Amino acid sequence: MTASFAQLPKPPYYAVIFSSQRNADDDAGYGEAAQRMVELAAQQPGFLGVESARGGDGFGITVSYWTDEAAIAGWKRQAEHAATRAYGREHWYDHFELRVAKVERAYGSKGKS
Repeated sequence: MTASFAQLPKPPYYAVIFSSQRNADDDAGYGEAAQRMVELAAQQPGFLGVESARGGDGFGITVSYWTDEAAIAGWKRQAEHAATRAYGREHWYDHFELRVAKVERAYGSKGKS
């Protein structure tokens, strides 16, 4: 998956922050499943974008952005996502945390060319 900034509307919107520590089990299906979840999320009503990074030590953060809490609840109920989430908890992660936040303000810089 190529790292890039999500193109988001002006706030308010919601962020689902998934922090995780991968385990030492090198499951070849992880990368494919992660990519599939991004593709599937992009098809869900209310999806705005995603940003993700993972370090060499296995610690990663994925932030998905949504229009509202109803969209987040719909994503949580999506069958394929639910199955992948359950599998991941059992096989891929030593620890994870999920946080949901309402974004009230956002600003940034495109950097220098």
